[in-house]
Amino acid sequence: MEAIRIRRRVLVTGRVQGVFFRSATERTASALGVDGWVRNLPDDRVEAVFEGAAPAVMAAVEWTRTGPTHARVDSVDVVDEEPEGLTGFRIRQAPDERRADHRVR
Repeated sequence: MEAIRIRRRVLVTGRVQGVFFRSATERTASALGVDGWVRNLPDDRVEAVFEGAAPAVMAAVEWTRTGPTHARVDSVDVVDEEPEGLTGFRIRQAPDERRADHRVR
């Protein structure tokens, strides 16, 4: 029986840019087998979307509450969304960046 997929969007506030939050999120999500993406936002928050089996997605969401070693997470807002069928996990460009996405397969 295939696990039911869920999707959570998180907005992480605190000292979460310039501390390798995106790359650590990418590694964590990939290790958990979670699909989705992460990006910096212009207002200094980090936004991430996690899709996959409920236990893995919830573990990824929980990880964002502390983040990598040098991060300071003040708050995490979590929104339930309908899964879109994402595959792989990528670091997505911020809305004001011009670089291409970085994808992990």
